[in-house]
Amino acid sequence: MSESRSPLAIVVLAAGAGTRMKSSLPKVLHPIGGRSLVGHVIHTARALAPDAVLVVVRHERDLVAQAVAVADTAAVVVDQDDIPGTGRAVEVALAAIPDFDGDVLVLSGDVPLLQADTLSALVAAHREQAAAATVLSAIVADATGYGRVIRDAGGAVQRIVEQKDATADEASVTEINAGVYVFRATSLRTQLGLVGTANAQGEKYLTDVVGLLRAADEAVAAAPAPDAAAALGVNDRVQLSEAARILNARTVRGWQLAGATILDPATTWIDVDATLAPDVTILPNTYLLGATSVASGAVIGPDTTLTDCEVGEDATVKRTDATLAVIGAGATVGPFSYLRPGTYLGAGGKIGTFVETKNSTIGEGSKVPHLSYIGDTTIGRRVNLGAGAITANYDDIHKHRTEIGDEVHTGSHNVFVAPVRIGDGAKTGAGAVVRKDVPAGALALTVAPQRNVEGWVEKNRPGTGAAEAVARARSAQEADDGAQEEDG
Repeated sequence: MSESRSPLAIVVLAAGAGTRMKSSLPKVLHPIGGRSLVGHVIHTARALAPDAVLVVVRHERDLVAQAVAVADTAAVVVDQDDIPGTGRAVEVALAAIPDFDGDVLVLSGDVPLLQADTLSALVAAHREQAAAATVLSAIVADATGYGRVIRDAGGAVQRIVEQKDATADEASVTEINAGVYVFRATSLRTQLGLVGTANAQGEKYLTDVVGLLRAADEAVAAAPAPDAAAALGVNDRVQLSEAARILNARTVRGWQLAGATILDPATTWIDVDATLAPDVTILPNTYLLGATSVASGAVIGPDTTLTDCEVGEDATVKRTDATLAVIGAGATVGPFSYLRPGTYLGAGGKIGTFVETKNSTIGEGSKVPHLSYIGDTTIGRRVNLGAGAITANYDDIHKHRTEIGDEVHTGSHNVFVAPVRIGDGAKTGAGAVVRKDVPAGALALTVAPQRNVEGWVEKNRPGTGAAEAVARARSAQEADDGAQEEDG
């Protein structure tokens, strides 16, 4: 139960199609900061410790309901019927909690930037003024597309007028409705039953409740949001990118104040579920996505994207793309490394230049320095793989594992044809193709005698640049041989 003076239910409106997004994806499911728009709203709603969270859905019902369940398993999904409008959406939500008697906070699923302290202050102001309804408003330079808050001569809220129903004078008002309200539940139930659809959209507007409450001599208040930008909704792709920018700037600043060094906030993007310890350094053009966590002393970037990764203390990750990877303390990755899901790099290890790894464990102090592919592999401690190492894990039907023991050093350009095991302390020669297990301490070689076919180019590639080069080389060699004979 909420600790507030009266129960609180929160209704999130997520039923609209969002046609201005011009997208097959429902508007409220578009992501910013690693969360859907409606996911941000639900997360903030839950921070207020309400007695109930209800999310009203209709357009692409199943997709939105699935996203709601991911965001909050305790949230109740309510289906809106064929009667359109925000008023009807709230009406069906109230029908799902017929015995609720308290305050109802109504949020829009496309207003993702409002923070819990702003909403808590709105609820507190509503209760202090004993209002039947309190509207969150915002003062903006351009109010196009938003409902206007119309006040009477004394400054009291009189009504809210939607853009398409506004007169020229009403359209000039710069105080807009942020689509966030607190209602006394009993008053809301009564007035919703009186709301009609005589408007330009033919919808049952929730905003009409404000005028009806005033007509019934009930108190209506409006509280301007402290941050107007945070109160704005997302209606198109332009506003989506602006909301993402604002959220990211807020997130980056928060981590800076918590002790992280972020050299270029404008080119650093951090999802809301990512975490940074103090004394982390983030270099330009870096993306920390999903639930990525970075431990103290680590340096990430530049030009790096980490998705759902774990980075240990004092590790360095440079010009790398990694997903679902664990990078141990003091390890180094990059530049130009590609870590696919299931990569585990032990403490002090190295994944170097132009190396791709997948579903592999690389032990403490082991190195895969450059130009290699390591897939479905277990590598022991203090191993060094030569340049161009390939674990051939796929036989066209099944994936197989390669196992490399401790203290193994391999030559350049080795191919390990899985399934195969290299024993502790073993060595391999340059160019080896290893198809059989190598015992501990053994040297594996696949040596074939070199064969030179003289005159092959002149015979098989006459008239080419190579043939001309051969002719010049032969002439030079003949001249040199002739000079040596004269000297002799």
